[in-house]
Amino acid sequence: MTWNKTNMVNEPQGDWGGPWTERKLETFSKYVWSYLTIMKKFPYWKTIYFDGFAGSGTREKKIKTELYQQLFITEEEEKTYKGAAERVLGLSEDLSFNYYYFIDKKEESLKKLESKLKDKFKNKTIVYRAGDANKQIAELATALNSKELAALVLLDPFGMQIDWSSIEKLKNTRSDVWILIPTGVVVNRLFDKKGKLKFSKKLESFFGLPIEDIKSHFYREQKVKTLFGEKEIITKISQPIEKIAKLYADRMKTIWKYVTDEPLVLSNRNGVPIFHFVFASNNKNAQKIAKQIIQST
Repeated sequence: MTWNKTNMVNEPQGDWGGPWTERKLETFSKYVWSYLTIMKKFPYWKTIYFDGFAGSGTREKKIKTELYQQLFITEEEEKTYKGAAERVLGLSEDLSFNYYYFIDKKEESLKKLESKLKDKFKNKTIVYRAGDANKQIAELATALNSKELAALVLLDPFGMQIDWSSIEKLKNTRSDVWILIPTGVVVNRLFDKKGKLKFSKKLESFFGLPIEDIKSHFYREQKVKTLFGEKEIITKISQPIEKIAKLYADRMKTIWKYVTDEPLVLSNRNGVPIFHFVFASNNKNAQKIAKQIIQST
């Protein structure tokens, strides 16, 4: 595929206000629209839409977990958060992927999603797969070794379920990827003030780095004199949430050639950043389109 300045399509207008869940989906939907509009010019490529955390599209439980309380998320926002599948499928009749893959750890959730979508989108080739997203990402990467396939990937878990070893498998593939990084709501909470890092293994699998390398980004060591001699003090850096986003984006640059340096920042109702929505591609103009959309929010 050859991208050029004429590929900078104008996304359809929409309401970009509202809660963070809506902003995330509006941003993603506008990119999907641009992606499919351009890909129509290259019919010899078969396109895949891959949603690694599709969910059921409805709320599973009445009782809110601690995570939802941290997010300040309402039931309506959660329904919106899980609404990507229907939005992507329903863009328009002439804008369509060849294959749609909806992944979720819970088979029950996928059955609910299938029940919701099957009658409305009978003309679409939809595959539902229950299982760990990391395994499914690896299988997708293998499929993308074919020169005939291109994929748009959405990975938007609430937590840190995605292992870096899975992300690495997408290297050198024809993939455009949006990843939701739980910078403030989850990752930052694992960096305690004194650098004890009880969840070092999780941090290593998430960033794909040794724990000492990770600590060097978020802690500073200094020696101070006391009545009892010198003492080494470890302090956490200021603005760690932004640093988490930057470190993850830098890691993504080892996989894809072009990564958004200024991702979409999603904040809760108290104005605290909780997620960063990062885009990556091996195509420069794809990055330009994503940047254009993010800056419009």
